[in-house]
Amino acid sequence: MSPADDGTLRKLAGTLSGVARTLQAEPDVETTVSAIVKVALDYVAGAEYAGIALVERGRIHTVAPTGEIVRAIDKLQYDLREGPCVDAIAEHQTYRVGNVGRERRWPSFGPAAARNGIHSLLSYRLFVSDRTLGALNFYSSRVDAFDQRTEDDGTLFATHAAIALIGAQREAQLSLAIDNRDIISTAKGILMERHDIDAAEAFRILVEASQSANLKLHQTAAWFVENRGQG
Repeated sequence: MSPADDGTLRKLAGTLSGVARTLQAEPDVETTVSAIVKVALDYVAGAEYAGIALVERGRIHTVAPTGEIVRAIDKLQYDLREGPCVDAIAEHQTYRVGNVGRERRWPSFGPAAARNGIHSLLSYRLFVSDRTLGALNFYSSRVDAFDQRTEDDGTLFATHAAIALIGAQREAQLSLAIDNRDIISTAKGILMERHDIDAAEAFRILVEASQSANLKLHQTAAWFVENRGQG
């Protein structure tokens, strides 16, 4: 390895360490995603725009785009069901495209993207283990904006981004679970005090009410607490 290559690797390692610390400090999923996109755009050479296509409940939607053009290009892919972003998610691969208007793999999306002024795209699957979170996408109005080295560097960044994103999602789920548990406990306490019943009976009443109203248990409990058992 030449001194120049060694210096580049050291710089890359330092950058990724800083990125990891930055993302880890973000408090929730929305802020984490926004931070990922902001840092990514600064980090990936040749990128003019960036965004994340997030998979939630089996559907893909764009979050934290750095420009409206990102939403437009992503919507084309979702509507046409073709393009580097949807393929990165479905095929579990990275896609680098230098002239999308002439790309035979996406005969409908490619020309449409080019007409919107986007010619180069770079899409990474965001995943941990076998779980796909979505895709990290970069866009440029220039032809051949991304080279192999850019793709390789971006792969390392996408790995850190996926770890940060899954961590934020799990923390959000834990926080929601705790909030739901607390609201259910509060509702049980109101029922116990009002009707002089034990915890098991109060819980049974909440379960029956949630089934009758076709609501989740925590939604029933929240309504009960808000209305303090009225009705």
